[in-house]
Amino acid sequence: MNWSSLYDGDPRRINYLRVSVTDRCNLRCRYCMGEEGIRLIPHGEVLTYEELLRVIRLASERGIRKVRITGGEPLVRKGLCEFIRTVNGLPGIRETALTTNGVLLGEFAEELFSSGVRHINVSMDSLKPECFESITGRPHFEKVWNGIREAERLGFDPIKLNMVVIRGWNDDEVVEFARLTYSKPYHVRFIEFMPLGDPAKWKEELVVGTDDIRGRIQELGPLEPIHRSVTSGPASTFRLKGARGRIGFISAVSHQFCSTCNRLRLTAEGRLRTCLFSDMETDLKSPMRNGISDEGLLGIMDQAVRDKPRGHLLEADRRPDLNRRMWGIGG
Repeated sequence: MNWSSLYDGDPRRINYLRVSVTDRCNLRCRYCMGEEGIRLIPHGEVLTYEELLRVIRLASERGIRKVRITGGEPLVRKGLCEFIRTVNGLPGIRETALTTNGVLLGEFAEELFSSGVRHINVSMDSLKPECFESITGRPHFEKVWNGIREAERLGFDPIKLNMVVIRGWNDDEVVEFARLTYSKPYHVRFIEFMPLGDPAKWKEELVVGTDDIRGRIQELGPLEPIHRSVTSGPASTFRLKGARGRIGFISAVSHQFCSTCNRLRLTAEGRLRTCLFSDMETDLKSPMRNGISDEGLLGIMDQAVRDKPRGHLLEADRRPDLNRRMWGIGG
């Protein structure tokens, strides 16, 4: 059985699993955790690496080909690079990527590269140190930027910079981020502000829609579309003429992409989520710790994938009323 074949007449191909290894983070972004932090998952409730590997192995038997390691901040978990090396050795897994805030990237870049990671996403909401600190709550701009440069030196490709665009916070930097692709081979991705952080911080008027962002960037020139690969994420990707890098747009608020969604998410405490904007979750940890067989666990996972929503109501409601926040889901 292949999870893509579960959908009769549906173009979705479920081949991409995002795995959160921790809810811990070393930044305190205003729109996410906030300076006050969060109530952390007790260590004993977080899946062990062995449990994570079991789920990934079984998922690969159902057609998962790409695994992205997320958090929290995944690099704060000890032994991560060896875990990734093992994931890369699993039959069927063709690509292992990492999403990081970049604070520890310079320290771990060589080890990540040797473990087989080539694709990294770095959260980068500002190119101005003072604005970066205002948003993240920490004065780590230079540390993150140096980590990105080290990743470029080592040959990571692609290096994607994720900018959450928030009106009045950093939207005045949209054109500068786009201009960066002329001189650097980075993939700059503009992400609409989604109601997945602190609910008191999300307001509809803070959302800068993709159409607005594209309009601003086009003062630099026309955007040429780039074809997506079968394991690509949700971004629509373009290039400015003569640019070394690429520009992507993730438009969950203004333009649904549910019909082509190929992703599942596994939270750090072992819950399988089939939609970012749905609170439907399937507990995999309890069955595993109660001794379920691989066949039984696959049956539970199969049913979860069958129940994957065909669409979300975010565009209609635009209300930050989801129970889970991004640090608990996995970035």
